[in-house]
Amino acid sequence: MKNLLNFLVKYHVFLLFLLLELLSLTFIIRYNNFHQVKFLNSSNTVSGNMYRRLNFVQEYFSLRKMNDDLATENARLRETVQAYLMSDIDLTIEKKINTDIIRAVSAKVINNSVNKQYNYITLNKGIKHGIKPYMGIICPEGVVGVIINVSENYSTALSVLNGRWSVNAKLEGANHFGPLRWQGGNPYTVILEEIPYHVSVEVNEKVLTSGYSATFPEGILIGRVAKIEHNEGESFQKIWVQLSVDFKKLHYVEVIENITKQEQIELENLTNNE
Repeated sequence: MKNLLNFLVKYHVFLLFLLLELLSLTFIIRYNNFHQVKFLNSSNTVSGNMYRRLNFVQEYFSLRKMNDDLATENARLRETVQAYLMSDIDLTIEKKINTDIIRAVSAKVINNSVNKQYNYITLNKGIKHGIKPYMGIICPEGVVGVIINVSENYSTALSVLNGRWSVNAKLEGANHFGPLRWQGGNPYTVILEEIPYHVSVEVNEKVLTSGYSATFPEGILIGRVAKIEHNEGESFQKIWVQLSVDFKKLHYVEVIENITKQEQIELENLTNNE
């Protein structure tokens, strides 16, 4: 204790200088948008490199499971292609329509949390790969989240398991829609809100993206109805949805961009201003 006090007395001027420098930097970053963005991008790069190295070690011990998942996915893709070939759909036209509207970039998840109140995902793709803020994230099982911050080589995103973000969803059968939000706790279920009592809802019914958003196209799977609550005195049902994506096993995703998104937003803003 005596040595500590002697150290503080001897170097108190230098320590005070460091404290004031730290406070100055904090105020500059907090109250200056330009410096705040630069700081976030720099921290994304540093944390991204650290997560990438950690991910290499984790991947080594999970190669067998990843290979099994890829084999399963390949089998499912083959089944999908076969179903299309046996149908009357013109694959050339279908591909052209999708390409004209949606651009996709594959990415790898290098960090992911599921047990916090506000969960985030880090991807190994950034600005130089065409990633931008507010692009949607999906995987073969369904909706994953939305990009929020981007650096040169990495990006961070809000996952569905984040109470600060909601996605507009609809019931497949009734076609009624409302916001879908995670309430915390269980990483496998979320709640679909604002569905009126008169709407018939079935357990195991699919819950899909509504398309009333410039981020996700219509019809992407989010999950299935697990439980329905009717609380007396309330106007809406409380619908618990079992997520189709297991966020504890998330490895590869696709970042999607609605190419016509900006046009839609500008037109809607113009209409709102009128």
